Amino acid sequence: MEDDRTGGGPPSGGDNQLPESLLPYDEWTETALRQVMLRALQYAAEHGLPGEHHFYLTFRTDFPGVLLPTRLKAQYPREMTIVLQHQFWDLAVDEAAGLLSVGLSFGGVPSTLSIPLAAVSAFADPYVRYGLRFRVEVPPEPEPEALPEPVAGPEAAAAPAPAPVVSLDAFRRRTPPKEN
Repeated sequence: MEDDRTGGGPPSGGDNQLPESLLPYDEWTETALRQVMLRALQYAAEHGLPGEHHFYLTFRTDFPGVLLPTRLKAQYPREMTIVLQHQFWDLAVDEAAGLLSVGLSFGGVPSTLSIPLAAVSAFADPYVRYGLRFRVEVPPEPEPEALPEPVAGPEAAAAPAPAPVVSLDAFRRRTPPKEN
C-alpha cells in the first residue's frame, strides 16, 4: 500500500514543475506588502516614530510625479534613499492620490519631496531588521507629438517667407596679411 501522507505536493513521476497559476498571487502579495509600508508611514505621520524605529525609503527619482529639488535630481538621476529618523517634518501620506510627501534637509538646505508610492522600490526599519523590496515599473516617457506637416494651398501662400541668413564674415575685423 502506498503512503499518501505528503498531501498536496507535486505528483510523483519525476516532473517537479508546478503548473502556471491563473491567479495573480505575485501581484496580490506585492499589494499586501505595500500596504504594510503604507500603514507604517501613516502611523509615523500621525504619531511620530516610536522608540528607536526609523525608516529607509528607496525610490526611483525618474518615476513620473516624483518632485524633488533639481540639484538632488541631478545627483540621483535614477534612485535615491532617504532616512526618516530624527530630522524630518510634515510627513504626509495621501493614500487616495498614492503620494507621500516629507520635508528633509540636504546639506543644510530644507526641501520638500513628493514621492508617488508606486515609485518606492524598498522600505526598511533597521531597528527591527525589517525590510521589503518592491517591483517598480517606470512607464516609458511618451514620445513627443510630431508637428503637423505644412499644408499646401492658399494658407501656404500667405505664410511669411523665411528670414534670410546673414553671414557674420562681413562684420569681422580683418587683419592685414603679414609681410616677410
